[in-house]
Amino acid sequence: MPVDADTASLSIRGARRRRAREGLARHDGSRRSHRLSRTEENPVVVPLTRPLAPAPYTLLPAVPPFMLTSDDVRHGERLPDAHAAPPHPNVSPHLRWEGFPPQTRSFFVNVFDPDAPGPSGWWHWSVADLPVTTTSLARGAGSPDAERLPLGAFHLRGDDGVAGYVGAAPPPGDREHRYVFAVHALDIEHATISPETMPGAAACGATFHTIARALLVATYRR
Repeated sequence: MPVDADTASLSIRGARRRRAREGLARHDGSRRSHRLSRTEENPVVVPLTRPLAPAPYTLLPAVPPFMLTSDDVRHGERLPDAHAAPPHPNVSPHLRWEGFPPQTRSFFVNVFDPDAPGPSGWWHWSVADLPVTTTSLARGAGSPDAERLPLGAFHLRGDDGVAGYVGAAPPPGDREHRYVFAVHALDIEHATISPETMPGAAACGATFHTIARALLVATYRR
């Protein structure tokens, strides 16, 4: 079938436009691919250099100390891997306390990392409503099933969202982190909180009823 000159010219121009569009698409795809591959091969590393956070309880009203010890953790020493987050066993350490005031009605226990790279540190474990007759927590008492807690005591959800103990897990390569184990002697038998209370809010509320405090600090880095 014969084709006139105008039709042939239109066909040629249309073919050129299609080839140009295809070429642009290939070029754009290649650029996207190149950008992705460069990002994957050379990820941006955000430096975590920052001032050292103060010891958290120096910022609160001063209260008398009492003694906190552990069969698993030594004050001022490295936290054993058994008490670090997965792939480590992630088991809460044994804790024992004594020398608290006779006016104590209950205990509140928590573990805090003031060196986490955020404005409010990181809460690893909180246990509320421990009766005054309780003077220790067995190794593994931080299990989410709460089977090793005394009757009436309960876990709060930590910053990981877990109602139980979550071990040390500082960013790889970051400086040494401090893990502050604290037992707060309270002048009330039951705290006005629930298992859904945020750990920071619970710690703040406990300050108003703390008559003495025992501390044990361990360190950990990866």
